[in-house]
Amino acid sequence: MKIAMLTNNYKPFVGGVPISVERLSEGLRKRGHEVWIFAPEYGSDTQTDDAKENVIRFRSMKRTIGNGMVIPDMFDGHVDQIFREQKFDLIHVHHPMLAGNMAVNLSRRYEIPLVYTYHTRYEEYLHYLHLFSGTEEMGRIRKHIYGNVQSLLQFYMRWFLGKCDLVFVPSRDMAYYVQNLGLTVQVRILPTGVSDMAYEKDIKHVKEIRQKYCVGKKHLLCTVSRMEKEKNLYFLLDVVKMLKKRMGNDFRFIMAGGGQELETMEAYVKKTGLDEQVVFAGEVETEKVSHYLFASDVFLFASQSETQGIVLAEAMATGLPVAAVDACGVRDIVQNDVNGYLVEADVDVYARRLEQVLADEEYLQKLRKGARQTAENYRCNYIALQAEENYKKLLDLERRNEIYGYQSYEKECDGTALLHLFKMS
Repeated sequence: MKIAMLTNNYKPFVGGVPISVERLSEGLRKRGHEVWIFAPEYGSDTQTDDAKENVIRFRSMKRTIGNGMVIPDMFDGHVDQIFREQKFDLIHVHHPMLAGNMAVNLSRRYEIPLVYTYHTRYEEYLHYLHLFSGTEEMGRIRKHIYGNVQSLLQFYMRWFLGKCDLVFVPSRDMAYYVQNLGLTVQVRILPTGVSDMAYEKDIKHVKEIRQKYCVGKKHLLCTVSRMEKEKNLYFLLDVVKMLKKRMGNDFRFIMAGGGQELETMEAYVKKTGLDEQVVFAGEVETEKVSHYLFASDVFLFASQSETQGIVLAEAMATGLPVAAVDACGVRDIVQNDVNGYLVEADVDVYARRLEQVLADEEYLQKLRKGARQTAENYRCNYIALQAEENYKKLLDLERRNEIYGYQSYEKECDGTALLHLFKMS
């Protein structure tokens, strides 16, 4: 098959969607398929190995988002020219706006199926719009506008999903969410895969990290995340504060990742006297993340805005148990007393349970074994196989004739007031 992947963000931007696109593309190529990735340019930061990876860069507008993300130009004629020449079998788009609008037009123009991966619940990211920053402090009028924008966003998503022939979701919770919208579109679960490299332990680097950060302490905890509001990281800092009261100083917590909240979080750590417990490792290269995971005892996770937790599968690939807040996208992978545990979003409950787990080495070993077994289901080649099987079903001749008959041609959308809001992770 010849597959066109469209995305609003890709390398060198660091985030869940670029990782998902890259891994799925690599897995499909290993299975003999030809994959082209259409992504925005990032000026001088754009990757130099694009030709080798079959990445086509389309124009982007000026940078308007503080975390280094760019806004793609959905009217770049270069993309249409390549579609005319290459005769793709299907389009797989990873965002509903901008690249999503482009994908809808290309799908109808060249009469090829449109597949979408629902990576993000976009209403969880409205705080990135300046008008809605500090939601808890909104006045009545702003709250009213906020509610209207949420409704408009949901209306747009229903429209977009209705244009797709197949929707991938990364978890069961997201499948239920889409199915409850009452649409007829096919919905299939397809999580992001974990690269084989994540399963391989580099003893030298792991030992160095352990020696550097433990500094004589017994336990090493970690999380890997973008330092952003929706990741609920202040909750974890409060957990560390409570754990310190319960256990003393015999542990350290590594927070790896960059983001707009990093400086504020560093200030919060100083203010709360957690300098001895919390270490900010900064942005960690993707291929080095596993070193930190292998070196740790438990992975902490508190986000309640995920459609999936890619990093949870990565943690389990290293045999690292996960302590997580019970939420959408997390329940699919974290199983109580098997590979970790889920607790309510209560600081005291989370800290008390974590203390119990750290005190029981036999139980920890059981969770490590379960974590590794779970992670086997997330290997990239297995995920690519699932995607391939669903693609093939979609390309069935009778199915295509049913979808792309005379009645399928519709007027193009006049545009949307929400084009400035696209994938934020």
